[in-house]
Amino acid sequence: MNNEDFREWGHRMVDWLYEYMSNIKEYSVSAQVEPGEIRSKLLAEPPEIGEDMEAIFKDFKDIIMPGVTHWQHPNWYAYFPANNSPPSVLAELLTAGLGAQCMVWKTTPSGTELEEVVMDWLKQMLGLPEDWSGVIQGTASTSSLVGLLTAREWKTDFRSNLDGIKDKMTIYVSEESHSSVEKGAKIAGFGKNNIRKIPTDDTFSMIPGELEKAVEKDIENGFVPTCTAATLGTTSSCGVDSLDKIGPICKKYKLWLHVDAAYAGSAAILPELRWILKGIEYVDSFVFNPHKWLLINFDCSAYFVKDEGLLIRTFEIFPEYLKTGVDSEVKNFRDWGIPLGRRFRALKLWFVIRSYGVNGLRKMVSEHIQMAQWMKDQIEGHPKLELMAPVYFGLVCFRLNPGNMDEEKLNDLNAEFLDRINKSGKVFLTHTTLKGKYVVRMSIGSRTTGWEEVKGAWVHISDTTDVLGSK
Repeated sequence: MNNEDFREWGHRMVDWLYEYMSNIKEYSVSAQVEPGEIRSKLLAEPPEIGEDMEAIFKDFKDIIMPGVTHWQHPNWYAYFPANNSPPSVLAELLTAGLGAQCMVWKTTPSGTELEEVVMDWLKQMLGLPEDWSGVIQGTASTSSLVGLLTAREWKTDFRSNLDGIKDKMTIYVSEESHSSVEKGAKIAGFGKNNIRKIPTDDTFSMIPGELEKAVEKDIENGFVPTCTAATLGTTSSCGVDSLDKIGPICKKYKLWLHVDAAYAGSAAILPELRWILKGIEYVDSFVFNPHKWLLINFDCSAYFVKDEGLLIRTFEIFPEYLKTGVDSEVKNFRDWGIPLGRRFRALKLWFVIRSYGVNGLRKMVSEHIQMAQWMKDQIEGHPKLELMAPVYFGLVCFRLNPGNMDEEKLNDLNAEFLDRINKSGKVFLTHTTLKGKYVVRMSIGSRTTGWEEVKGAWVHISDTTDVLGSK
């Protein structure tokens, strides 16, 4: 493809995206295909001769699009939001076109220095400590792994980087923590059997007293307590761990305190929700995902540390081919995480924050939370629906409960309830279990979601409740 062809197809694809964004509501939210259906329509072997873009784009529309689940749909209420926005999409186009490698300052000075600036912007927007340092990672999963690795090196005075883990080091998480922390603990060499899952209270928040008991028991048994991974906005219910109560325990027993705020951290741009950060002074590392609720295309995870020296010392390595004459004067973000190669992700943050402004982002997040509170009120006012967790942010957890069933039958009924809600393709919700109970999750946070969609979703939920509630 020459530059003239690129220009023509660039215009055509932007026009197609315009139509897609304008008419996304017309699609079924979730892909209406069977397993293997898409693959069966694709060539099993790569073409020997290059094909015309006309044919490729036609297959994209005819074969690929039917298998796409539409995360930007206004009736997307599944998992958590994974938003994009027009400014972010345009920035991604520029990023792809530039093809810049941002591994060290020398390879793309703008990439490094813009990243420093936008991370400082995010720090100010959330009200995080001024002396923290930030870097963009790919995902919260990667960020939590980075936190665990840094905790490991800090606890062993960097011996484990040289000799491997020699001690029985333990990690503490709540029973509601994200599975990525467990995966990270396995990758970092702690071992799954050295993860302690701490019970939660009726708001699904880690019980500090149970944490301290677990730490003391491990010390008595010859283990080395190393890190606590707290959560602000657990995946299942958006439970909030109390940093101001967990923090002093971590300080007392010399534990690294990592915070996973992947989804709910964005809510701290609202001053009235800064209560979730109470006790932040005890925290050593912190992650939240602008690619969830702040209109940034995936992937863009904001990772902050109290002591950047510990982070760099954990990951730094000095092959001759990466040394430059300005290394002592600049930040080389290749030493701030796992991968060497880095995309120019700061550009989309810069585009979006400048385009919407902090006030525009606050308005969107605030409205999503108002919608969730409205949905909470509808559920609490319905005689056959039951709210299953506090509603702090945009997530509402509920179930159908006619009042005449045991828990096992209720679980089966709610699985059918969710299946019926989703089968129409009008909305897309997901489920979880809380204390053994099957729960329906409605996550309100798509950029395109408005009051009309939320009220329409309620009608659909209510109608389905009427159909199944008589069982």
